[in-house]
Amino acid sequence: MLEQLYDFRSIKAIIGLGNPGAKYYHTRHNIGFRVVDSFAERYGAQWGEVELMQYAGALLPDRLKPVYLIKPLTFMNNAGRVLPFLLMKGIKPEQILVVHDELEKPFGKLSIRFDGSARGHNGLRSIIGVVGNGFWRLRFGIGRPEKKSLVGDFVLSRFSQEEEEDIMRLIEEAIILTEGGGR
Repeated sequence: MLEQLYDFRSIKAIIGLGNPGAKYYHTRHNIGFRVVDSFAERYGAQWGEVELMQYAGALLPDRLKPVYLIKPLTFMNNAGRVLPFLLMKGIKPEQILVVHDELEKPFGKLSIRFDGSARGHNGLRSIIGVVGNGFWRLRFGIGRPEKKSLVGDFVLSRFSQEEEEDIMRLIEEAIILTEGGGR
């Protein structure tokens, strides 16, 4: 299979994965929400709400039409329920970028890739269940606890004070990576 090349100009929707509610906002699992919130702030997008999601249309540089910024309000395990909205708008899976936390990468390590499995991530599993594997992912490394049995509590925990001090810089790097491509 030919390696798919990332081109931000082809992206029509950015979905940030997370859980709704203030008590989850600063947790590791919600880094996707924080990245799309920063996109919205950067481009002056205003959030609206429909049944299952918050969404904003941000007019990004070199675009004739806005890019949809999406925060599913379904909780992580049902994130894929927002996909019919995008599909009805004519957006294809390969035009979607999903921003998510990644246990398999050390804290702060970022990468963009196309395709792949859910690797145990329930938000990705839900999206794959609706549109298959053929979408882009911005993988935001959050690290991994030593014991597999601690993963559930770990992803719902807050970043350490030292990590939180780096978050805004890392979110900015995630936006730059998203806009400029690369791995």
